[in-house]
Amino acid sequence: MKSFFKPASLLGAVSLLASLISPTLAAPFIETWNIEGRAAPGERLVFAHFMMGIVAPRNSRADWDADMIRAKQAGIDAFALNITEDDYTRRQLDLAYESAAANGMKVFISFDFNYFNPVREAAGKVAALVNDYGVKAAQLKIGDKAVVSSFLGDGTNANGPLNVGALKAAVKIPMFFAPNYAPWNTPNPGQLDAAFNWQGWVHDGYGKSPKPGQVKTIETGDSEYRSWLGGKPYMAPVSPWFFTHYMTYDNKNWVMGTGMSWFERWNEILRSSPEYLEIVSWNDYGESHYIGPLSSKHADDGHSKYVNDMPHDGWLEMAKPFIAAYKARQNSPDAYTNKDQIIYWYRPTPKSVDCQNDPLGGRPDGWDMMEDSVFVVSLLTQPGSITVTSGGNGAVT
Repeated sequence: MKSFFKPASLLGAVSLLASLISPTLAAPFIETWNIEGRAAPGERLVFAHFMMGIVAPRNSRADWDADMIRAKQAGIDAFALNITEDDYTRRQLDLAYESAAANGMKVFISFDFNYFNPVREAAGKVAALVNDYGVKAAQLKIGDKAVVSSFLGDGTNANGPLNVGALKAAVKIPMFFAPNYAPWNTPNPGQLDAAFNWQGWVHDGYGKSPKPGQVKTIETGDSEYRSWLGGKPYMAPVSPWFFTHYMTYDNKNWVMGTGMSWFERWNEILRSSPEYLEIVSWNDYGESHYIGPLSSKHADDGHSKYVNDMPHDGWLEMAKPFIAAYKARQNSPDAYTNKDQIIYWYRPTPKSVDCQNDPLGGRPDGWDMMEDSVFVVSLLTQPGSITVTSGGNGAVT
């Protein structure tokens, strides 16, 4: 995504037939939000999923500070720190909690149960980490309970589910357990305090690209979770485009979320006002849905082939007035837009481009759902008219 910023919103959005344009980048406008102490039950909170698996090169708190400051300035209350059993996990958790405390930010652990083997026997390991980090100053608490979340863990992967009863017995501090559990795997959410829905994209019902006759909307997922939780808090997903191209055990090569999905999802969030929301993600470069900066210190796990020189800063900038409106329980960002901006994004290649010698099969699943367009969002402090021209195409107002 390329971003264009003009310096001070009523909202409008338009998509254009694409040809390449040369954007101008400017420093983003900064707003400061504070979260002090513990969050009160019922307070609207915004989290961002942070991948710890690529930050092994970080050596000090200073390597974390820029992420903490940038996220807090955008109105994000806490990072959900996605961890596995890497040998550097505790070292990076120490640095993350230290940096968060120094910068007035909050964090909590999100256990990635794709990498805890076997999950059904992981309760002791999970509890040990919760006990050690849940008492730190930067730990996010709701009421007096330390927030703990996850990716999976409910039996979606073959070696689960997590023994929640054993976990609660081993945790020595009050815990607010809000895992990424699904209604169809955990019919009774009685052991949960809340639940996080990962699927922030239109998909096929199984977490992959939608297909003819297999289309599940994000709003359908929202409704399923709310009904299942029966009044318990719901942690809703918000995510931009998702593209990945990895040779792994399941050969990841797909795209989900296209066009104006980032803008449209934020508007839906303002209408539905879930108790909490989690942005997916801050720095998952390998899945392309990052809204944090490329300059954030990290290791290259292969994503550089399609991520380098593709800043997504504009997506974070666009989200700022929506975050403020969400926290204020308003259904429009108008009152929180304090400068005029135009933010646009596009792909630099047509969707039909195919790589004949690609071991993953060339075009990603879902390629036919994409649009060869430039997508434009205007954030204006008062009503106005914007005319956009792309290449040799006619002007659009």
